[in-house]
Amino acid sequence: MSNDSEDDVVFKALANGLRRQMLDALKEKPQTTGMLCERFTKLDRCTVMQHLKVLEEAGLVLARREGRERWNHLNAVPIQAIHDRWISQYAGHAMSVLTALQRELEEPRG
Repeated sequence: MSNDSEDDVVFKALANGLRRQMLDALKEKPQTTGMLCERFTKLDRCTVMQHLKVLEEAGLVLARREGRERWNHLNAVPIQAIHDRWISQYAGHAMSVLTALQRELEEPRG
């Protein structure tokens, strides 16, 4: 899969607010699907699993089975790849603009 195709899948997964909330929950600690269902009480188990499938297909969630339980783990690598490609190259420029603005604001007016 090309880089653009991989990014498209990740952006699609991140476009949904509930999926971002699930990733936030997994950022705290790995959780079973049942734990996520308890956390997102407005969703039925099937809907939680559908969202997890989208996240897993995007590589944002890694699932591991332990007996009857499915443990879901956050994988931040695809987010880091997007950051590296789309954000980091602009961050340096933004910081130089802010530094220049700060200097201008701090210069005494005469």
